[in-house]
Amino acid sequence: MANSSFYSASRSLHYYSCAELSAMITRQYVIGGVVAALLGFVFLYSLRRKRVTRNGASQEIRSDLSVESFESGRVAPPEADRNTDVIIVGAGVAGAALACTLAKDGRKVHVIERDLSEQDRIVGELLQPGGYLKLIELGLEDCLTGIEAQRVFGYALYMDGRNTRLSYPLEEFDSDVAGRSFHNGRFIQRMREKAATLSNVRLEQGTVTSLLENKGTIQGVQYKTKNGEEMTAYAPLTIVCDGCFSNLRRSLCKPKVDVPSCFVGLLLENCDLPHIDHGHVILADPSPILFYKISNTEIRCLVDVPGQKVPSISNGEMAQYLKSVVAPQIPPELYSSFIAAIDKGNIRTMPNRSMPADPLPTPGALLMGDAFNMRHPLTGGGMTVALSDIVVLRDLLRPLRDLNDASTLCKYLESFYTLRKPVASTINTLAGALYKVFCASPDPARKEMRDACFDYLSLGGIYSNGPISLLSGLNPRPLTLVLHFFAVAVYGVGRLLIPVPSPKRAWLGARLLLGASGIIFPIIMSEGVRQMFFPATVPAYYRAPPVN
Repeated sequence: MANSSFYSASRSLHYYSCAELSAMITRQYVIGGVVAALLGFVFLYSLRRKRVTRNGASQEIRSDLSVESFESGRVAPPEADRNTDVIIVGAGVAGAALACTLAKDGRKVHVIERDLSEQDRIVGELLQPGGYLKLIELGLEDCLTGIEAQRVFGYALYMDGRNTRLSYPLEEFDSDVAGRSFHNGRFIQRMREKAATLSNVRLEQGTVTSLLENKGTIQGVQYKTKNGEEMTAYAPLTIVCDGCFSNLRRSLCKPKVDVPSCFVGLLLENCDLPHIDHGHVILADPSPILFYKISNTEIRCLVDVPGQKVPSISNGEMAQYLKSVVAPQIPPELYSSFIAAIDKGNIRTMPNRSMPADPLPTPGALLMGDAFNMRHPLTGGGMTVALSDIVVLRDLLRPLRDLNDASTLCKYLESFYTLRKPVASTINTLAGALYKVFCASPDPARKEMRDACFDYLSLGGIYSNGPISLLSGLNPRPLTLVLHFFAVAVYGVGRLLIPVPSPKRAWLGARLLLGASGIIFPIIMSEGVRQMFFPATVPAYYRAPPVN
């Protein structure tokens, strides 16, 4: 793949002799060998690291378990609780979709959500085509009707006055398959309404304060109702889906939350995007700007601000920043609407979190959604991962009639963490890597990588279809991601060495390759090399359902 992209791009720039071509191909095979060796080293290091830390992690589960224990001789839960199969904490995208899915499979589900009113958020508004296919698989695609959801067929990429259009490779799918963008709150409310119509779903407003543990097994939750009354609920399986601000995740995983940037959200009204039915990504300085339509008359704008601190909204610093730094870099067709949105004053901010999945398998409980795993929202992959996880969990639970053997169920559900990895890790790694590549940098090597990425995608054909199929969730394969990522890097090196390489440009090319490795390998390490690339070597991959 890397060789093909290098040859095609280079051929369009210069003619060269057979000797030059031979030298270039030799260089690329050497680079490919180095990349393969690095991947092998990372894999072996990951295996060693897992063996060293496995025993310590199992002890940490118990010492860090922030749950409320109760006496082992406590009276049995009331009849209503005995009949509950699953408690779901949180009714966002993951929680509401999971409630509908499990209820349709005959499970009795109790959902406890902190606030059942419609929320107004600035993220979770773009569902990739791969996520839409999962929504169809779960039978929830009708939740997108009646909320002015907009069809999305790809992206338009802008940089330094140039732009290119990257369309999703949808030729093999039904005409209805595309991305969808919408108001997040409206979508969630539709799923909650659907869940509430199911007779075996109990949807309740309340705040879960702790998990109830007995001898290392989670047996339910303690929560406060809407009226402030302290209550307990019991079920053989508790699934925590309480979002990115989860106060329960420390009981069930080892969270390593990173906040690389913040989104500043605006709502543009009564204007059209230059490329209809496409999201727009502006490779601005210092970091990307996103535009996509979320209703018939509204366009969401998300301005990425690196770091955890943003200019103050209250004293006017944010408005000044948006007008002086951001506005000059957006397409002229959107300029006046952008300024009008700033003057209107409805400016919102949201920290962008990333957190690799690092579970502590605990009998009676499971983590899902943003409480479990987060990635930079630049690529809009969060809902696709959540819905894919629900499909995996549904298929694992379907053969089981009885969920009451907590330890056996926990051991069986360890396969969930392995089966979800290839899809989730591909989307997570792409989001983290693409964000770093798309951010402006004073480093010449990083600038070359950014320019090479834009030009590589502009080539079209397999050079754009491959990466966009990864981004869309239609082909979430880790190896394809790594191949295209290094194809971009090799393409960038090739441009530096042609027509006549110089020591300075060769050194810049070497730094580009090292920089590319420094971007993607740490992300792969955090995701887990073995689970990501070799899931079939993990014993849990083959775990059979317990006999009831």
